[in-house]
Amino acid sequence: MKKIKVNKNIIWATAFVNELSANGIKFACISPGSRNTPLTFAFASNKKIKKYVFIDERSSAFFALGLAKVKNEPVAIVTTSGTATAEIYPSIIEAYKQRIPLIICTADRPPGFFERGANQAINQQNIYKNHIRAYFDFGMPLLTERKIKVLRKNSFDLINISTRINPGPVHFNFPFDKPFEPDSFTDNISKTLLDISNNKKSINFYKQKTGLSDSTLIKKIINDLNKYDKGIIIIGPENYRNDFANNIIKLSEKLKYPILVDGTSQLRFNTKAHNNIVCNYDAFLRNSNFTNKNKPDIVLHFGRTVTSKGVEDYLSKLKCRIYLINEFGDLFDPSNNTTTLLKMLHSIFCKEIISKLTKKNKNNTWLSSFINADNVTSIIKSQFIYSAKFPSESRIVNEVLKLIPDYSNIMLSNSLPVRDFDNFASKDFKRLNIFNNRGASGVDGIISTSMGIAARSNKLTILLIGDIAFYHDLNGLLNENKNSIPLIIILINNSGGGIFHFLPIKKYKQIFKKYFLTPHNLNFNDIVNGFGIKYTRIKNWKNFKSVFNSSIKSSKLQVIEIKTNSEESYKLRKLFWDKVRKAF
Repeated sequence: MKKIKVNKNIIWATAFVNELSANGIKFACISPGSRNTPLTFAFASNKKIKKYVFIDERSSAFFALGLAKVKNEPVAIVTTSGTATAEIYPSIIEAYKQRIPLIICTADRPPGFFERGANQAINQQNIYKNHIRAYFDFGMPLLTERKIKVLRKNSFDLINISTRINPGPVHFNFPFDKPFEPDSFTDNISKTLLDISNNKKSINFYKQKTGLSDSTLIKKIINDLNKYDKGIIIIGPENYRNDFANNIIKLSEKLKYPILVDGTSQLRFNTKAHNNIVCNYDAFLRNSNFTNKNKPDIVLHFGRTVTSKGVEDYLSKLKCRIYLINEFGDLFDPSNNTTTLLKMLHSIFCKEIISKLTKKNKNNTWLSSFINADNVTSIIKSQFIYSAKFPSESRIVNEVLKLIPDYSNIMLSNSLPVRDFDNFASKDFKRLNIFNNRGASGVDGIISTSMGIAARSNKLTILLIGDIAFYHDLNGLLNENKNSIPLIIILINNSGGGIFHFLPIKKYKQIFKKYFLTPHNLNFNDIVNGFGIKYTRIKNWKNFKSVFNSSIKSSKLQVIEIKTNSEESYKLRKLFWDKVRKAF
């Protein structure tokens, strides 16, 4: 049989990329490098995978994270060897914490090179071991039928883990030796072997059955719910399925329990503003008069750790049954007060409970106390927001929610923006998708993640971000040069770490200013313009409305800066909390 001349690295990488493509990977984020040439060539040659190219590996990885978040579908990240692999670690940590499927593909030197002082060589063996679901090193390419089939089978196995069995990032490491280019021939192989490498088909995924994890535990929870009239439902951050909102409202109506909905959970929107949904809990749960009178006997906590410090403090002091329910049995409980952890789909849990509840709760007084507190706080909040002088950080959230169109995305940066959104965003009829990087809550990669979200969804995306997080990911702005991305960045610039005003260290003024606030006095106008991106500095609320509405009509990235005073903003928040305390 006639032999075909090939480069073994290219054939090896092509077999891998074909397996990814056959199993539904549609996107890849690639950064240039020499050692990853075989992987880059294989991805570039696959027409079923859309490629994004990034100079900066960290930005590439966070962009991939944003792409994956939109539909919770896997995205590949490709890097060269050496410190490039370390640059993508922050995004891997975030993906691990939020169970986002990322397929990490790192090129590597042949075994042992990092011990010889070779260029761009570090120990990459399981480098992300604390924050991935699985790892596999393919070893040096060897073109035999058995080896290529093993490569594809191992690739399938890790993709299956990443997307179905235990969702999150997985890591493939590829040692390659020169030459890398396809016309630099290294081997002679048969057409049969070439066909195995190029085969576009894969093994069919098996489907996991999602059922009740523990029927005895379900019976116990139902008994408790039938027994206790005073209960609370907490909806933490999560990418909930479409039917969950209706099911949780039905459960709340039957139990007469209030639903405390985190601002990042989607359920403040798209739910027809149901009466049982409570949004202003962070403020009134800081009031000991209210919390002392309203202690539940049972708590159902769905999803992840809540944003609100008020809720977290409230939970930590309770001595009642607290059930934590989520799909993979993850423990989201900083208060260390959970009674039982249940591994179960949220919607299936609700349906199962609703169908088997026998007692109809008639205690409207308990539910009314939370609804009334929510309404009273809402009135105080509205007066507080709209009486404050420009620029008030708390009002920014409300102005955005008034102006943003239906079916848009909102990405919330960490530190103050996500907390302000949780505190000041009221329930609304608008259908909005809320995104965040609250897995590890870092301030790095926020711009790049937002761009990935906007690019994948092709929907208007609004990013609320502080100046420190904006500074951390300036490289992300470069992505706009190659992609027309419908993203509006609302840059809230208080010139430093404004969130640290809420820490006790604030009273040590000299140390606080130098080591915590870290004022920078950066001219973001010049920086943004340097990237060729439109920039506008806001003068008043009327100006904000005009600029925002104009920006919506554009399909390109724009930056809208609002300069605020962190000290004044802190005082205003304290004033708001004090007014709520006095109301009860």
